[in-house]
Formats: sequence, structure tokens, C-alpha cells
Amino acid sequence: MSETARYSQGTRRFGKVNWLGLYTLAQREALRFLNVWTQTLLAPLVTAGLFMVIFSIAIGPRRGDVMGVPFTHFIAPGILMMTVIQNAFANCSSSIVISKVQGNIVDTLMPPLSGAEMVLGYLAGGVMRGAIVAVVISLGFGLTLGLWPQHPLIMAGFVILGAAFLSGLGMVAGVFADKFDQMAAITNFIVTPLAFLSGTFYSVSALPPVLREITHVNPIFYLIDGARYGMIGTSDSSPALGFAVAFAATAAILTVAWLMFRSGYRLKN
Repeated sequence: MSETARYSQGTRRFGKVNWLGLYTLAQREALRFLNVWTQTLLAPLVTAGLFMVIFSIAIGPRRGDVMGVPFTHFIAPGILMMTVIQNAFANCSSSIVISKVQGNIVDTLMPPLSGAEMVLGYLAGGVMRGAIVAVVISLGFGLTLGLWPQHPLIMAGFVILGAAFLSGLGMVAGVFADKFDQMAAITNFIVTPLAFLSGTFYSVSALPPVLREITHVNPIFYLIDGARYGMIGTSDSSPALGFAVAFAATAAILTVAWLMFRSGYRLKN
């Protein structure tokens, strides 16, 4: 039997996983942000530094310790995680929306990639960008503030989970949005409020009971709180609980993204 006859139309000829296709998609997503590193890696460091300078000058001198640490040390992990999740979200969402607007999303849909392989390819780019941003900002905090992670493995786990969660959310938002203004609306009215109102700049223990309960429903709170524990060794909630909630939220959003890619929802029309 000839090589061609052995395969029917549509048969996957490369095993259960298209490793070459998955690697190529992940490489493309990584090169997207590495080629413009001044925007994707240097700019977040500058932004995080500006946040630290502004809060240190405006509030730091009059603000006492928070949870037993100086105020600048308290907000540093929150600023780090906020920057990580914003960049992970932007990496995946912008890639999909730009492809849809430019009409070349077909270049991603036509290759023999399953829904899971597409999710993993986009996820690799988002997590890589988030992890590099975290390393760069951590070095900046260490060299300028003398603030180094007390529990580096725990902090790394929450950084990866945070980047994965927002990468998944970025995929869902990118699939849903057809125009840049729709993506801007999702960023401004969903992602940014969730990041800012999650204990980034304050301890949730100081909130009124109702707001405290609402905050505990926000998965990003657990990501920031977990990163804070990894950095300074203290947090508002249990790191184990935070990891469980963040893992469940990440699994849920990645499942939604997988279903969208598998069905071609808002991609094949």
C-alpha cells in the first residue's frame, strides 16, 4: 500500500500531539514580544518603578507599617503581580485580535492544530512574557529596595499561575472581541478594576465586611496575596487556599478558551 493510500483525508499523520505545530505557535508568540522588548519588557519595569516612586513620595512617609512591613515593601509584590497579569493578558489578547482585524487568523486556524494545542501555544507566549517581566521587576526591587523573595518557589508558582490565568482570559477576550475598541473596553472595565481592587495597594483586612467578602471572590486577590507571601512572608489569606482558588480559576478559564478554539467560535466567520 502506498504512503498516500495509508492515510484518509483529515487523518493526523504526526501522532496524538502535533509537537512541531505547537512549538511553532509558541515560538511565534514568544518572538512577538521579544522583537519589541522595549515595549513589552522594559516599559513594564519603568511603569512599576513609577508606581513605587509615586506611592513612596505621596504616601510612604506618612504611612506606617502594614502587616509588620514598610509600606513600600507591602505594595511591591502587588505591583509586580499586577504588571505580570496585565502583560500576560495583553500578549494573548492582542495577538488574537490583531490577527482577526488583519484577516490573517486563518494562518493559525488552517494548520492541523487541535483546540488544546492552540491554547497551549498561546499560553506559552503569555506565561513566558509574564515570567520574564516578573524576573526583571524582582531584580529591580532587589537592587533598589533590598527586597528579595523570602519564599522564591511559592512566589514563582503564583507568578506562573497568574500569567496562565490572565493568558486564558486574554484568549477568551481576544476571541470575543472583533475590534480594538472592544478589547479596550474589556481591559478598562474588567481587567484593570479586578487588578486594582484586589489588595494591590492595601490590606483587605482594613475593608468593611461587605467589600472584604466581595474581594475574596476575586481570583486576582489570591494571586496578589500569594505573591505577597512569597515576597515578604506575610499575607491576608492562606497561601494554600490561594493556590487552590487560583488553580481552579485558571483551569476553568483555559477550558473556556479550549472550547472556543475547538468550535471556532467567532473565529471562522
